[in-house]
This record gives sequence, C-alpha cells and structure tokens, in this order.
Amino acid sequence: MHPMTDIHDTVPPLDDTDAGAASSDITVEFAGEYVTVASGTRFTIGREGDLAIDDNRFLHRHFLSIEQSGGLWWLVNIGSRLSATVTDTEGRVQAQLAPGARLPIVFGVTTVVFSAGPTTYELSVHTTQPAFRETTPESALEGESTIGAVPLTPSQKLLILALAEPMLRREGTGMSELPSSAAAAQRLGWSITRFNRKLDNVCDKLDRQGVPGLRGGVTSSATNRRVRLVEHAVASRLVVREDLAMLDDPAAHDRDAADDAPRRKEQG
Repeated sequence: MHPMTDIHDTVPPLDDTDAGAASSDITVEFAGEYVTVASGTRFTIGREGDLAIDDNRFLHRHFLSIEQSGGLWWLVNIGSRLSATVTDTEGRVQAQLAPGARLPIVFGVTTVVFSAGPTTYELSVHTTQPAFRETTPESALEGESTIGAVPLTPSQKLLILALAEPMLRREGTGMSELPSSAAAAQRLGWSITRFNRKLDNVCDKLDRQGVPGLRGGVTSSATNRRVRLVEHAVASRLVVREDLAMLDDPAAHDRDAADDAPRRKEQG
C-alpha cells in the first residue's frame, strides 16, 4: 500500500447481509471518552451527531460517519469541505479522506486527525477484529532508520515542533489550537520573515514527497497550510512528544544556527 494516498475511488461492495457482515463492535475514543458503535448501526461525528465533539462553527454539523457494508466497517467523510488524515498507530500507512470518500477500518486502532478553522482534533477508532494485523519489521527492532523517511534539518524540525507543540503536549486524543505564525516564530526566537522562509522550505520538501495540501498559491490559505503540515507531521510521527525538549535545548538551537550558516555565507 502506498504510504500516502488520497482516497477518492474507494467504494464499498454492495451491502450483502449474507456475505459475512462485520459482527464486531467498534469503539470510538475522543478526549478520554469511549463510545461503542453497535453492529448494524450508523454512527455520526461532528458539531452534532452521536459524537458531538465541539461547537466550532468551522466544523460540519455531520462530518464523519462509521457504518457497515459488505462485511466491513467503513469510515466515511459525509462533509462537503473538510478532509481527515487517517493512519495506523505507527504512522506507517496514511490516507487523506476527502469529502465524499470512504475508507475501510482494517487496523486494531485507527487514528483520525482533522482540523476546522484553527483547531485540530484527534480521535481513535478501535476494533477487536481487525482485518489487518500490524507487525514491526526486523530493521525497526534493530534500530535502523525507516526507508523513505523524510530527512529534516534541525531548523525544519524546530519549526514543526513550534506549530505542533499544543497538540503534542495534549494527553491522549482531543482538540488543540494551532499557534499563529507570529506566536510560533516568537517561541523560536525567530523573525517572522525567517519563519515564513523556513515554512516554505519544509512545505516544498513534503510536497515533493507527495504530501497533499502544502503547495502555496493564491488559492492556498496560509492557515490551512500550517494546519495540514501539523496534521501530517503528527499523524506520520515526523515529530513526537519526546522531541519537544528540542524547543528549550540550547544545543538544538546551536545546530539550527549551524544549519543556517551556509545560507548566510552565500548571502554575504
């Protein structure tokens, strides 16, 4: 399976109650609250619905649904504007769930991350009978680097950490506010010009890797680009909570300064 895909053409098989319909229940966890979805029911998530997560006016009244078809549980985007990032627990498989798209729930634990306005949300979906079982490659057990991982410079990682800090510091799933560019730049002790240049660099790098939603342009909102960057970085484990120590580590900022030295020399 491609590590990053945009799910537009995934269509469930015709509903056939005799074709081994999914009998296991699904559990949805958000902000420490667990809700069980019984077999044969349809569960909605949004500003309203079976799981009303927030009264955020940027969030659809009904954004996601969990339902059964063809012997599988499906996560369906029933909204019209927002997308969700769906991953396994290790961030090895990642899909962008666009409006109108659907994705089978095949892992024991599936993480769902999405944003509405400046707020980012994370919830998890649990099933006792996953269609796929996650395994850890031997290379990972031996401490080798993951093939295909995106290399980040110290300054690029610091930038992502400054934007993702509220989400990474949150315990478990729930919601968090995205800091403004000015606030993130201040957290790093950078000028806003330097911050925006670094943001352009890291977004361009990930865009070349096939991550959608990071390309600039007149139709691309600066806020949306920061939101999408944080969604991808957290969902794919580009940054994790343990990395937050870098933000207050003088050595990390020294490496950042060394990272910028060649550029300053060229400009001088």
